[in-house]
Amino acid sequence: MTADSSAAHVPVLIAGGGPVGLAAALELAHHGVASLVVEPREQVSWLRPRAKTTSARSMELFRRWGLADRVREAAALPVSWSDEAVFTTGLLGREITRFRGCFGLDLAGDDLVAEAGQQIGQPAIEQVLREAVAASPHAYLRTGWTVTGLAEDPDGVTATLSGPSGAAEQVRSDYLVGADGAWSTVREAIGVVYEGSADERPNFNIVFRAPGLGDRVPHGPAVHYWVLNPDRPGLVGRLNLDDLWWCIAQGVSQEQGEADPLGLVRALVGEDIDAEIVATDPWKAKLLLAQRYGTSRVFLAGDAAHLNPPWGGHGFNTGIGDAVNLGWKLAAVLSGWAPAALLDSYEAERRPVAAQTIAEAARNMATLAPELADPRLAGGEAEFAAARPAVARAVQESKDGEFHSLDLVLGYTYRGTPLVTGPAGGRLDHRWLGPGDSLFDHLGRGFTLVGDLDRPETERFVKAAAAEGVPLDLFDHPPTGLALVRPDQHTAWTASGDGPSDPREILRRATGHP
Repeated sequence: MTADSSAAHVPVLIAGGGPVGLAAALELAHHGVASLVVEPREQVSWLRPRAKTTSARSMELFRRWGLADRVREAAALPVSWSDEAVFTTGLLGREITRFRGCFGLDLAGDDLVAEAGQQIGQPAIEQVLREAVAASPHAYLRTGWTVTGLAEDPDGVTATLSGPSGAAEQVRSDYLVGADGAWSTVREAIGVVYEGSADERPNFNIVFRAPGLGDRVPHGPAVHYWVLNPDRPGLVGRLNLDDLWWCIAQGVSQEQGEADPLGLVRALVGEDIDAEIVATDPWKAKLLLAQRYGTSRVFLAGDAAHLNPPWGGHGFNTGIGDAVNLGWKLAAVLSGWAPAALLDSYEAERRPVAAQTIAEAARNMATLAPELADPRLAGGEAEFAAARPAVARAVQESKDGEFHSLDLVLGYTYRGTPLVTGPAGGRLDHRWLGPGDSLFDHLGRGFTLVGDLDRPETERFVKAAAAEGVPLDLFDHPPTGLALVRPDQHTAWTASGDGPSDPREILRRATGHP
């Protein structure tokens, strides 16, 4: 179709204002590019916390936007609260075993990362991101509206928006990002389907209020408590340090759960406590990956592109990685210092990461509370003592990767993709230069040459960047050797690597030139 000259225009239209859509807008704003986020929900949905773990990597990306401290301030559980996961016979029952150093929550001040992980419910993250978008001169959030259709042509995308009382209008954009979730209208509109499978075992989430319960837990603070009760296996955790809790009853259908949610809570706690049911949410785990991540001008991100089970806490964080990867590339193209071909690398770099994440979550899902529960654990002291060692070993062997996954969270790489020269492609190694002074804080918004700037390559990179119009910052830090770092903190080239050594060729490759 031809462009509708009467439609309002925005450089990037983002369908979906959950964490991924908002993150995409903030990444674009980070580079001075305007966007419009369209989200049907007027307010953040606080009753269903969904994702609860923000990884160390996502926190580093939030730090790039100046939001890490605000995220921690918004978290009901301070990062110092706990980095442990406890396996028990019930919240008030007997301890079987535990893990420490979970989810990177113990990494504050460690040279490995600029930010430790953070336990925080998805609604609180959304609220922080909404407020950041509202404060940005480049991003705008429009609530109460939904992208219901789109038409792409060689020059852009015309999207149809539906709003209150049947209102409708069209918006014209250079590019469109579909961050509109598992039932993505954008994905359907461009003819992309998921590939993969679903776990048919049902789960039932409950948010409940139980004053005084926290004071009675005998196991101390924990990220969450796995309940290995053969009759009612599941998980329980705190949403705040007052009286709000969440739990997952595994193997419970929607009909069963809605019939007696209080009974499920009491079974997981291990006592007939008084509790108020605040919200319920039935679900089944899905392992799905979009066939492709978009077209020339329409791209998928977050749940619209991939779905994985929650075990390990990777889904939401993978979406934040999508938003940053796609966002800086859209900004580079729209700002004129990279060709449109750069956008082809989005799928090449992010789809394998999602596939790796889905595989990891599937391994975590293979052994859940029902598989680990031994009937003897619910017996007398002698039976419990007899069963505990074998169950504890099984837990430690099967679940360690779920709680200690920094090799995936920090170690995924874009090595071998078109933008990367030689063995580069991983996240730049982090270190602290002083109290609160992260190496990452010295990276520019475009590319950065980091390391021993007395090396002869430095002057040639500066001249090549000027010739190509690529924004390039310099940071002298000899211990790092010399590396060309992309806007997303991944390396595009290192001096110690093989492959092309001509700075202009390296920069052109890193920005998507054939």
